[in-house]
Amino acid sequence: METTAVEKLKLLVQFMKGNPQGRPGKPVVIEPLSKVYFGQGQQPKLTWFGHSAALLQLDGKTLLLDPMFGRAPSPFPLIGGKRFSDKLPFEIEQLPEVDAVLISHDHYDHLDYGSIVKLKDKVKQFFVPLGVAPHLVKWGIDPAKIEEHDWWEEFSYQGLQLACTPARHFSGRSLTDRDATLWCSWVIHGRAAKIFFSGDSGYGPHFKEIGDKYGPFDLTLMECGQYDERWAAIHMMPEETVQAHLDVRGKVMIPIHWGAFTLALHDWTDPVERAVKAAKERNAMISTPKIGETVFIRAAAYPASLWWR
Repeated sequence: METTAVEKLKLLVQFMKGNPQGRPGKPVVIEPLSKVYFGQGQQPKLTWFGHSAALLQLDGKTLLLDPMFGRAPSPFPLIGGKRFSDKLPFEIEQLPEVDAVLISHDHYDHLDYGSIVKLKDKVKQFFVPLGVAPHLVKWGIDPAKIEEHDWWEEFSYQGLQLACTPARHFSGRSLTDRDATLWCSWVIHGRAAKIFFSGDSGYGPHFKEIGDKYGPFDLTLMECGQYDERWAAIHMMPEETVQAHLDVRGKVMIPIHWGAFTLALHDWTDPVERAVKAAKERNAMISTPKIGETVFIRAAAYPASLWWR
């Protein structure tokens, strides 16, 4: 991410001007979280809530991934980029008891204070990369409910097999704590399905290593958004997203890290349009559910509408 002073000034000017196509012209349409999601059936299912937040039900367990449900991914919400939708597909109070929350890293668009405070009494266990626990403890989470993990650590939880796996990114929530905590991706292996959650990451050989060790995956949630050639080392371009999905040996990919906030200079639909095109060219299966739409894993068909157009 290192750039010259001239490049930094140019980037600042570009962000100040903004991109007229960086946000949708009207609030994004969302699907109310289906009551079928909370049924007792054993078929694994997932709902994406925009950006990287998702709700997974696997082997009767309910997991939340990077549950950022706030209005803006910023320590100063009044000046941060606002969420594209007026509301979420649900109220946090409507969620059932959550068996576990998995966090990929401590950036504001993935670890949100307000969301965690509202969720904390519903959650049995938090799994986070090294160094992230103190944030949660400070926010009132019982330390006994938090587990920190390093890359390549494997563990089981209520019958699920999980692994904390590498990512190529960075961390920090202020000007003085850059890279003070770890960032990661997650492998979630149940009896009914195997899921890969990329977190945030630039493209690299770690994806193939993960695929060789833990693949194939029934479903991958792959970072696809908030990129720029100037910071390609920490955020993948959409074509790299599809290649990373293939590297981890994924069967079906849902592109994430888009559809909720503007954190880069590209058009808001650019990530999914390019990912769909690249997937078609490489014969990869991609699913594009609406925000709040339930996806049944290992189903005969997956959502593939072009709802953003």
